[in-house]
Amino acid sequence: MSDQHDKRRESKRRGLRFSSSSRRFGKDADQPPLRERIRSPRFWFLIIALAVANWVLVSMLFPPSSDRVTITYTDFREQVEAGNVVRVTSHKDDIQGELTQAIPDPEDDAATDARTYTEFQTTLPSFVDERTLEPFLIDSGVTIDAEPFEQERSLMTRLLIGFGPAILMVGAIIWFSGKALGGAVGGMFSMGRSRATRYDSAVAGHTPITFADVAGIDEVEAELVEVVDFLRNPTKYQRLGGTIPHGVLLIGPPGTGKTLLARAVAGEAHVPFFSMSGSEFIEMVVGVGASRVRDLFKQAREVAPAIIFIDELDAIGGKRGSMPAQGGSAEREQTLNQILVEMDGFAALESVIVIAATNRADVLDPALLRPGRFDRRVTVLPPDKNGRAAILGVHTRGVPLALDVDLDAVAGESSGLVGAELRNLVNEAALTAARRGRDSVSQVDFSDALEKIALGAERRLAMSADDRERVAYHEAGHALIGLLQPDSDPVRRVTVVPRGQALGVTLSVPDADRYNYNEAYIRARLVSTLGGRAAEQIIYGSSTTGAENDIKQVTELARAMVTRWGMSPEVGLLAIDSRESGDFLNTGPNGGTNAFSEETARRVDEATRRIIDESYSTALDLLMLNRHRLESLTQALLRAESLNLDQMLEATGLTRNRFTEDAPLAAAMGDG
Repeated sequence: MSDQHDKRRESKRRGLRFSSSSRRFGKDADQPPLRERIRSPRFWFLIIALAVANWVLVSMLFPPSSDRVTITYTDFREQVEAGNVVRVTSHKDDIQGELTQAIPDPEDDAATDARTYTEFQTTLPSFVDERTLEPFLIDSGVTIDAEPFEQERSLMTRLLIGFGPAILMVGAIIWFSGKALGGAVGGMFSMGRSRATRYDSAVAGHTPITFADVAGIDEVEAELVEVVDFLRNPTKYQRLGGTIPHGVLLIGPPGTGKTLLARAVAGEAHVPFFSMSGSEFIEMVVGVGASRVRDLFKQAREVAPAIIFIDELDAIGGKRGSMPAQGGSAEREQTLNQILVEMDGFAALESVIVIAATNRADVLDPALLRPGRFDRRVTVLPPDKNGRAAILGVHTRGVPLALDVDLDAVAGESSGLVGAELRNLVNEAALTAARRGRDSVSQVDFSDALEKIALGAERRLAMSADDRERVAYHEAGHALIGLLQPDSDPVRRVTVVPRGQALGVTLSVPDADRYNYNEAYIRARLVSTLGGRAAEQIIYGSSTTGAENDIKQVTELARAMVTRWGMSPEVGLLAIDSRESGDFLNTGPNGGTNAFSEETARRVDEATRRIIDESYSTALDLLMLNRHRLESLTQALLRAESLNLDQMLEATGLTRNRFTEDAPLAAAMGDG
């Protein structure tokens, strides 16, 4: 008996899903938004065509009277003097009248069948005195009438002529935008309906995304396996009184696969998936966002079990009360309040789960994060080397690869890249191979694509010989110091070919993924970054603007050593950098009071300056002791324009002691 009841309930649930799918994926779902329709030339062409059609129709159905003949004022006086005018009426300078006997039309030259008339009209000249015309007409026995000769048009005619164009335009707008606003049934009142995109494996043409399409974040998948199991087998947990968390918050940098992961959960559980961005709830009309939230949750309950996915939750989930409750802020807070109410309204047996994604969890309202709402938080971080290799394997499924392609090596060279960037890397490599006329993507295509992404596209600038030489010394200074310091990242490539906004680039790479940095490594990086400026000072005795980006990097890095990592005796173990704390009351004189004294601020400046000066002095000493290597490397760079690690070692006479062939990509130090 229980099995039959479960079957009937499942059949009913599937029937609801089918009806909802038909409504959401029917013909109306393909209609473009109203704003796009109004902006299209086709819309305005239709409006103009309707207006012209109305004018032609009115002209054909209600043509102006053409029985009255226009005569000259002289002919009019002659007819009055002849006693042939029986009655006249006037309106401003226009005079209309009726003759006693019909006379021939003066404009008709045909003598045989000349047209006659008894009604006429004329215009009073401006130099004729109206006061003399009245006695003249009375003396001639003419009746002066105050009523116009032509009868006024009917009320229906006047309404059609006066309001016809407006009625046609309004009707066209309603007809043209009816489906965009939700069909003839909803009309303007459907603005509050949810505009969420629904993905359902039960709908034809929708290929579900599963965990097989998501790679590199195995630990995150393990967190969501329980959610999938609950959606598949809810009775397994409900029989013991357990409930699954109603809200799962995915936190991570952009491009790490949060949206893809949420869709994979729905694909694994074989349930409908409603996706909507946080900004899509907000409209100019106050209350629309809250109405859309209610409609979204209503649709999800009808087809439960289901998943609601809200992307960029921080767009509507920010802390309430941070801004005056007016305008857009009031609408955002109303929308947030409705989300909180709907998530509290989930019954224990409702299999509806809300998954949200954000990269600004620090700005979310605390009410969203309490138990019963988004009480499970999953952090999605950039993948490690093995994860990057797995992601590359997913994105290269449909890409023909050459035999020399080593995805593990590509993953090692792409340290720090997230899933979206790795997908772009595969695409750039495929485009590069296609431009070269190849039938498959080779390892060199991946290397060139990686350099293009990391360094920018090549720019061929017509630089003078002096500028080119100075850039070569600058980049040689970066590269040589990187080769000389054992604690710095190995140098992989140096070039004087302009890329992006830089006139030259030195590419440094770590031996492996780094998650913790010691002070020796950071100071070695500071020295390498200042190597370009030091080389210019040694060779030319002067400086240029080419080190602008280098100075910015060392300033930020040295200040972080002092304010965040406690690597200076002047300040000690004080964390006085509030950028990551989300405390906007302690960010400076414009945002409130500082969390430290002026004396501490002075010590921070002094410690930052000392670290930078020491690093610059070290760079000068290293290059002075190895000036012959600097000269040799610069000349080799001027000849070849671009040098790899082996070519740099050959030019400087250094040996390969700690460098490896598969050193992964890390950072680039550029000139200007």
